[in-house]
Amino acid sequence: TLHSFLGLGIMAGGIEKTVQKALVDRRVRLRIRKAKGLIIDEISMISGATLDAAETVCRLAREVEEPWGGLKIIAVGDFAQLPPVENFRSGSPDWAFRSHSWKFSAFQTALLKQNLRSQNGDFLDILNMVRRGEVNEALESFLNDRIRQIPISFTGTRLFPRRVQADKLNDERLEGLKEELRVFPSIFQGERHHYESLLKFSPLPMELRLKKGALVMLRQNDPRGRWVNGSTGVLEKIGDDHLVIELLKGARVEIEKSSFSLLDAEGSVRASITNFPVSLAWAATIHKSQGMTLDRMAVDLRRLWEPGQAYVALSRITNPENLWISGWEASSIRADHEVAQYYRAIESEFLN
Repeated sequence: TLHSFLGLGIMAGGIEKTVQKALVDRRVRLRIRKAKGLIIDEISMISGATLDAAETVCRLAREVEEPWGGLKIIAVGDFAQLPPVENFRSGSPDWAFRSHSWKFSAFQTALLKQNLRSQNGDFLDILNMVRRGEVNEALESFLNDRIRQIPISFTGTRLFPRRVQADKLNDERLEGLKEELRVFPSIFQGERHHYESLLKFSPLPMELRLKKGALVMLRQNDPRGRWVNGSTGVLEKIGDDHLVIELLKGARVEIEKSSFSLLDAEGSVRASITNFPVSLAWAATIHKSQGMTLDRMAVDLRRLWEPGQAYVALSRITNPENLWISGWEASSIRADHEVAQYYRAIESEFLN
């Protein structure tokens, strides 16, 4: 993660103390000096305070007064999604584009137009309406057409705004399976003070509870392209060191345990967590779904409280025919005011 690569930790004590702590670590300084460039994915999830700390650490570590110490930076993401969960300032989201370092960096903007998750033009038009927070007749018609009873045999994932709702449904469905319960505790190795970060930034839980017949979600992309993060399937076989899953798209795959690691400047493992890269898939939170691609999905778009929540939920699906909606409210279709202004300014620059 950006935090571990730059030695930012959990940023306790504010930006100044975070920078001081990072620069004390010789391995962090060496890592930054060796780097030629840094790609920051999902930039919308990085707070302005975090970006300020990151830029300062890079500039001081490289001892060059240019932005980021002359390091080439590529930041990728969509601010119309959910805001950063940390470091709110004055009660409003601490977006990266509000930060001093964003202005200091003078990024050259490129607007990406092609959607690789879905090629359905009408559906993409609907998603853009939700992204902008526009509730009109076309959007109302689309959402109302997908309000339908979720079948008992539904094999997709239900998205909820709150974790307690998702956990409750997953526990109920797992309990309802008349199969042997297998429990796989995650294996931690290395420096103990990194364990909390591993649980936070990896998709692996403290322990994994599984039964044959459970609906599960694969939580990392397959290098061979057989599945992506968010692909779902039914668990057919549980071994001590492998799982057999029949994906909803028809393929039968075998997966083994995976490790997620924190590395030092030389690429050595400081700490790692190991388990099967799956989770129960009857339910998930909208926040956790960001970055996933879901095959089938049901969602309740009522009582959402954050701008971007409805957009993140609806944009997880590839085909609107595989979407079920329990209900929706116009007040849940919201875009952040500052984000809307930011994108209007960018688009006007491109037009001019």
